[in-house]
Amino acid sequence: MKRIYKDYGDQLHLVLIHTSFGHKHYSKDEVVPTLIHFAESFARLPFPVALDNDSSLAKAYQIEGTPHWFVFNEGKLIRSLFGSQDNAQQRLEYLMAELLE
Repeated sequence: MKRIYKDYGDQLHLVLIHTSFGHKHYSKDEVVPTLIHFAESFARLPFPVALDNDSSLAKAYQIEGTPHWFVFNEGKLIRSLFGSQDNAQQRLEYLMAELLE
């Protein structure tokens, strides 16, 4: 994700969404400190991370599991990718190159 952001960050908006879908549910107060620590201190993410603690986004977009990647263009969902980071990242890179030609 950081590489995609580095290569295309000036041409796209990247947001990660942490969801409880398929995992044990924790309260927002339990999740937020860990999520902030992970995003800022461990992963050092240069883009925002949203929280889908009630899994409403996961349900609305019918995710198959995590990680799940969505690509929107002009507000419309154009691609949904489910899979490992390496596999999905390669497919995302091909898609970014195609969209930004």
